[in-house]
Formats: sequence, structure tokens, C-alpha cells
Amino acid sequence: MDTLDMKYRDPSVEEFDTRTLLKNAARQARQRNYEDFLIVDVDAHHYESESFDQIAAYIEDPIIRHTATAKKGMGAGRPTLMNSQVGFQDVAGRIPRYTTRRNEKTPPAPHRDITLTKRWMDAMGVDMVCLFPTPMLMLGLHPQVEVEVAMARAYNRWLCDTVLADEPRFRSMLYLPFNDPEATYNVVKDFGDKKGVAGFMVTAARYKPVYDNAYMKTYALLEEMGKPLSFHAAYSWDDRTVGNANRFITVHALGFTVFNMVHLANWIVNGLPERFPKLKVMWIESGLAWLPFMCQRFDNEYMMRSSECPSLKGKPSDYIRQMYFTSQPMEMVGNRTMLEETFKMINAETQLCYASDYPHWDMDLPSTIYDLPFLSQQAKRNILGENARRFFNLEPVFSEAKIAARAAKQAAQ
Repeated sequence: MDTLDMKYRDPSVEEFDTRTLLKNAARQARQRNYEDFLIVDVDAHHYESESFDQIAAYIEDPIIRHTATAKKGMGAGRPTLMNSQVGFQDVAGRIPRYTTRRNEKTPPAPHRDITLTKRWMDAMGVDMVCLFPTPMLMLGLHPQVEVEVAMARAYNRWLCDTVLADEPRFRSMLYLPFNDPEATYNVVKDFGDKKGVAGFMVTAARYKPVYDNAYMKTYALLEEMGKPLSFHAAYSWDDRTVGNANRFITVHALGFTVFNMVHLANWIVNGLPERFPKLKVMWIESGLAWLPFMCQRFDNEYMMRSSECPSLKGKPSDYIRQMYFTSQPMEMVGNRTMLEETFKMINAETQLCYASDYPHWDMDLPSTIYDLPFLSQQAKRNILGENARRFFNLEPVFSEAKIAARAAKQAAQ
């Protein structure tokens, strides 16, 4: 694995460090002269569960807050308020950045998540990041809607106060408690103008239809505020569609696409792009291989049953090509010609945004985009950063290393 230095030291000692694991990634960045590129990582993660006590203090409902903290110090392990799922994201313990990150030393300030995130960003050559939670991606399947609402608001407040407020290179699309339409609307209203809030995110593993009229005022508010909406993929081994799979590889390959496929189909077929033409929508962490299927399949269906989609003024693929997608996990193995055709089919040069998904096991480095032989130099710039700049309406903030490198280059001229 190119990002992993197989000679890293014993993780139990003080020398363990994110920058050690990403030594080869840093070498890649230097070789490719990333200082000439704005690189925006549109999907990366932190483990909000490691700050659960801090987040729990923000829970507004006193009973839920007590439930969240009642077993503190009793060896309860994972917070019992949260739902969890079976899965093997860490590949049975063979990825050291999962199990050993707790040993990494950080200064008392700023917040540990800021320090760790900047370490991997700087190693990869990433300038700005859109940061998402990790265990909370499953929260849309929680049996108690009130818990999703409470955790969403607490996490969003904590993230704004503790992380986003103190680091100009960070952004986030805040968690929407989509199982409660009124609470969803209130989150947009209450947090839309907070520092670092680039938009809002629906965790895709859930069963609420996006076309429900109860969400229309939220979409209208997002459009009015100029804040984009994203659907972040996740899986559910309990879902009946993939529930008979006996290997996680099957659940991951299908689960991370099927929820977004359903939401995207419902979004288009019910005419939401026509109803909210200025609302920018992004689909995250489903890869790209599903999109040619969606374009071809739904165009074919539409030509035979267009009466069921009276609000559409074009084919479903026309609307898909106006949406935004993140690159990870980009299906690189196999026929490279198919990948090139997929890029053309979705207008990748203007609609695709680079994502690493760090620190997860299937992460992609910027070189995943930079090294594609069929992309022009401008297409690489667009996908690695410029498309995200336009999507989020960003004022770019470059890394300290890139600013120094540019200054040195100018001084030498």
C-alpha cells in the first residue's frame, strides 16, 4: 500500500505519528508539484466518538443527555446511546491508523482533531477539507428519532464551536436529522450562517423518501441561503436488499451505492431539480461505476413512461450531469477505457470533486486523479480543487507549506 510505510515503528511508543504512516504520500505530493494546485478534499472523516463526552455535554434534552453520560467511567465501551453495525471496515485490524491513533501525541491546543487532520492534510498536499463524522453515518437507522435529532444538534454545535471556528482550512456539511423533517429545517435555519458551514448532509442509509412534501421548505431554505445539499453513502447489513450476503465485501460494494441510487432516482423522477433549480446537490462516497447504469437505465425507462415524470424537461441523465459527485472510491481496477467513458458521461471535468475518505481503509490520494492519463491539466485542476471551490463558493485557503513553497519560488526568480 503506497500510503503505508511498512517499516513504521511499534505503535505503542511515542514515535507513532500520522506523518510516519503517510511518509510515502508526502513523497508523492513533492514529486507531483502539488504546490501549483488548489486541492480540496470534499470527503474526509474524523472519529467524533473519541470526543463523545464533549459532544454529549451539548445535548439539549436533559434526559437524553443523562442517558448519554450515565455509564461514563463504568467500562461501558462504545457509547450506549448510539446504534452500531456489524462490519469490518478495519480489515480485521490490519490497518494501524485505526487501532493505534489513540497513541499519537498531540499538543493540548488546538483540539486534537484539528492537529491530526492537519497532519494528514499536509502529508497528502491537501489545502482544504470538508470534514464528516464516522459512526454517526449510521445514525439515520437509529430506532429512536429523538436520539438522532439530539445527537445531530449536539454534534453540529460542538463541531462549530470546537473545530470549525478555530481552523480556516476546515469546512463541513452539517448533519441533518432527516428522519424528523421539522428538526431538519431547524438545523438549516439555526446553523446555516455558522463559520465553516459549507452546506448540509443527509446520511443516505435511511428509509425516508426525499420527495416527501415535509422536506420542501428545507430545500427552499437551502436554495435561498445558497447552501448545497449532499447525500453521504453508508451501508446496512440489516437491509433486506443485502442482508443475505455473508461477506462484508458484498455489503460494502452494494450497500454504499444502493441507498444513493434510490435517493437520486427519487430526486429526479419527482422533479426536484426543476422545483429547486438553484439547489446544488452532491452524492458522496458511492464511487462512479453506478452512474452509467443510472443514466442508461433511467433514460430508457423515461422514454417509455415519461407520463410518470411530467415535471421533467429533459432525460434523467441530463439532470444527473448537472449534479456533483465525489471521486472516492474510484473504481480503478479493470478497463481504464470504461472509467474514461464514465468521466465523459457525468461531465467530470466540471462536476466531479476529489475526495480521499481518509482515514478509512479504501482511501484515495490526490494522485488517483492527478495520474489519470486521459485528463488534461485543466481537468485535473478542476477535479482536485476548482470544482469544489465553485460548488461551495469557497475563498481558498492554502496550506502553510504551499504558501512557503510559492514564496521561495518567487524569490528565486
